[in-house]
Amino acid sequence: MNATRLDRLTPFAAVGGPALMALYGGIRLLDGSRDPGPGWMVGHTLMLAGLLLFGPVLAALRGRLAPRRTVGRIAANAAAGAAFAGLAASVVQIGIDLYVGAVAADKADQQRMFESVQDRPGVLPAFYSVGPLLFYVGLLALLVAASAGATRALRWWSPVLMLLGTAMTVVDLALIPPAAVLYLVALAPLAGFGGARRPVAA
Repeated sequence: MNATRLDRLTPFAAVGGPALMALYGGIRLLDGSRDPGPGWMVGHTLMLAGLLLFGPVLAALRGRLAPRRTVGRIAANAAAGAAFAGLAASVVQIGIDLYVGAVAADKADQQRMFESVQDRPGVLPAFYSVGPLLFYVGLLALLVAASAGATRALRWWSPVLMLLGTAMTVVDLALIPPAAVLYLVALAPLAGFGGARRPVAA
């Protein structure tokens, strides 16, 4: 993806990613949405689309870091790599959820299918616990780097809001909608709100 195309896509992705996550969280609160059926499929499809939009967001954040020192470049690339790896794991998890929701006959069948998948060696940590966590850790690291030091591409409150939103979802998945709003505000500078700055070498 070239820089010009990324610049055009980033504002849409910075708004669309959290917005679709909020819609997923809202649908998840509806009766029957956690059972196989339209609610499950629509909600998880929205979440999948929202996650995919975070790809350009991560690329844009990495592009706003311009460390001159080798150690700085290594750290920035490691944060971006962790975030992309976690994003890929999250996408696989949603893909599994969509497949199970599409083929399961009922709630009991859905549960049996999830247990069958998650009992396979490595699946649970790779796609349901450790793997997806890398997305949030890497994203937070990129936000911190983009808002601190000499680069100052973002404001200090971006990583704070992202951390708070993530903590909310850890406490209770029912808090996904307000957490997504915090994500939206945290990423607003990438959409042209809140005074995002261009990269400065450091």
